[in-house]
Amino acid sequence: MALKDITLGQYFPGNSILHRLDPRTKLLLTVAYIAALFLAGGTAAYLLLLAVLGAAIAVSHVGIRSILRGMRPVVVIVVLTGVLNLFYTPGEGDPLVRFWVFRIYAEGIYAAIFMVLRILMLITCTFLLTYTTSPIRLTDGLENLMGPLKKLGAPVHELAMMMSIALRFIPTLIEETDKIMSAQKARGADFDTGNLVQKAQALVPLLVPLFISAFRRADELAVAMECRCYHGGEGRTRLRQLRYGRNDVLFLLGGAALVALVAALGFFGL
Repeated sequence: MALKDITLGQYFPGNSILHRLDPRTKLLLTVAYIAALFLAGGTAAYLLLLAVLGAAIAVSHVGIRSILRGMRPVVVIVVLTGVLNLFYTPGEGDPLVRFWVFRIYAEGIYAAIFMVLRILMLITCTFLLTYTTSPIRLTDGLENLMGPLKKLGAPVHELAMMMSIALRFIPTLIEETDKIMSAQKARGADFDTGNLVQKAQALVPLLVPLFISAFRRADELAVAMECRCYHGGEGRTRLRQLRYGRNDVLFLLGGAALVALVAALGFFGL
């Protein structure tokens, strides 16, 4: 897996209907879709959610290749989750496969398939959120949605700003790590051979220059923000005001209908 395959936090500029939606709408739709995923309990519900996700990918114009490339870093976690559900899900009757202390039941196969599918769909919907929304717009939408928490004294603007900076610097730190690895390889370092422990030990020399680079960038960012008279969220204005449009209302109604329909399918065991 190459570091360039990690696409979390990247934004793909475009003019699709998903790109034009209000960031608050996309945040609420993402939450609604995740809630529907956890409410889904049968084949019909998962097929419905899969069809909705496929339609969202199609209208976003991001491309299925970008989605699949972003999935590569989590393949190990997904496979491990599927294997654990496969072997440790109890079932009724005789097991389909029996070896050593392991038993595989039909219920285990069912649980593994749907758990893997749920994780992949959850990751894909969050990818679509970051792929179609710039970090600044995402910050504005998140801050606006968390606005009521200001009355409780919560530092809403600071939390949204920290999340925006974190998302913005994920691709930057990945690029920096790739440069450091290339420099280390040019000096004879080997990151590709050996067992898992040896590979982990080989990565230790990367940590010191990476941390130094991260702290340097953080200091430069702090100085730049101070030079621009940044003092938090008090009295700040925005270049683009957030406004709900007709498409936002339609998508929000569609998201609410999706959650209700999935809940109804789960109630009937479908």
